[in-house]
Amino acid sequence: MLPNVLRPSATDHVPVLAEEVRSALAVRPGETVVDATFGAGGHAALLGADLQGRGKLIAVDQDPSVKPYFEALEKRLGGVQTRFLRGNFAVVLAQLASNDVKADAILLDLGVSSMQLDRPERGFSYREDAPLDMRMDPSAETSARELVNEAGERELTTILRRYGEERYAKQIARAIVRRRKEQPFERTGDLVETIKAAMPAPARFGEGHPAKRSFQALRIAVNDELGVLEDALPAALEMLRPGGRLAVISFHSLEDRIVKQFLRDGERGCTCPPDFPVCVCGSKPLLRAIQRRAVRPGEEEIAANPRAASARLRAAVKA
Repeated sequence: MLPNVLRPSATDHVPVLAEEVRSALAVRPGETVVDATFGAGGHAALLGADLQGRGKLIAVDQDPSVKPYFEALEKRLGGVQTRFLRGNFAVVLAQLASNDVKADAILLDLGVSSMQLDRPERGFSYREDAPLDMRMDPSAETSARELVNEAGERELTTILRRYGEERYAKQIARAIVRRRKEQPFERTGDLVETIKAAMPAPARFGEGHPAKRSFQALRIAVNDELGVLEDALPAALEMLRPGGRLAVISFHSLEDRIVKQFLRDGERGCTCPPDFPVCVCGSKPLLRAIQRRAVRPGEEEIAANPRAASARLRAAVKA
């Protein structure tokens, strides 16, 4: 049970799979914890509380708007040493690793944060008419506006199909190119209407919002989310001390597939062909999975926070 002062209040961001993350990372007083995707600091508040006033919390985020959340948390954590690093989490983790900074627990909570979705001006939501943006780092060069207005039809089709698993990717890409010849896209509402018009009627009125997959795909492309994840995982592993724990929360199958494969490769050790009678490579397992399957939120959590429904937690210990 957490002290009242360290419990998130009713107005705080509600972290997904909070108790499951605490259990997997098992933070102890005096350890070094890295929340590589700080957001509104919900997970960091819980993990920092588990340090019980002794240890270090490093928070990483590329979005400058999270700094006030970090400063507020800093005041609540007593004797814990705190540090905020702004930047892409893959880059920051690699820099920390190259400087021989070690950690006992690292959390990656992937995808877009609630506070980004809930701010229409950030252009992430297909439910609000807003400037077409979708950048997690507002200083990044390419926004969704540039991508939608400048990418070729074939590239757009590939993005929508690969990152959104959108069945009507080709039709939507063609409609986008046709529409932008008349007038460039500036707002999310214009893009939503173009996507809907490109889809057959049954798909427009099926389960879920018709623009959901396309917006996911464009957001992933704008922020290079899968490439960042692929770079971040080995950097996190390098940072961990032996016995250190890594926990990753993903929100769609493409992310989860990358995490699952990385953990499996780390557990495998020997890379010799299966027909070799003895191991000659000498490789040893680097990781041990904490759970054999991804942990999912329960019905109660999903009812309280519908956005948690697609969350998947995987965690492992460094050998």
